[in-house]
Amino acid sequence: MGLISSLKKAFSKPYKTISVAEAKDLLSSGASLIDVRSAQEWRSGRAPQAKRVPLDRLQTSTSGINKNRPVIAMCQSGVRSASAARLLATQGYEVYSLRGGMSAWRQAGEPVR
Repeated sequence: MGLISSLKKAFSKPYKTISVAEAKDLLSSGASLIDVRSAQEWRSGRAPQAKRVPLDRLQTSTSGINKNRPVIAMCQSGVRSASAARLLATQGYEVYSLRGGMSAWRQAGEPVR
């Protein structure tokens, strides 16, 4: 492997960042949606199909997250979900980070409960 290939691999993301529309398509195909926000953020509104898995818990356990289905990570803005996606990808999950997080979800007019 050449130097450029090695650098590309070292700096590439092991997950894909997706839009709300792409997330909706994946969800309709059976993907799981995990919300890595705090309890307070969760109570302020969440996607109906989301399962809350706080980022700090995710760092110690992925129990309850199906490895046989794609996983979409969501936070408030997309920063913490990127961390969650990176972590899950290193553990062999097919994982995506929702670009813009809950803010983008709301702006797209998607349901919030």
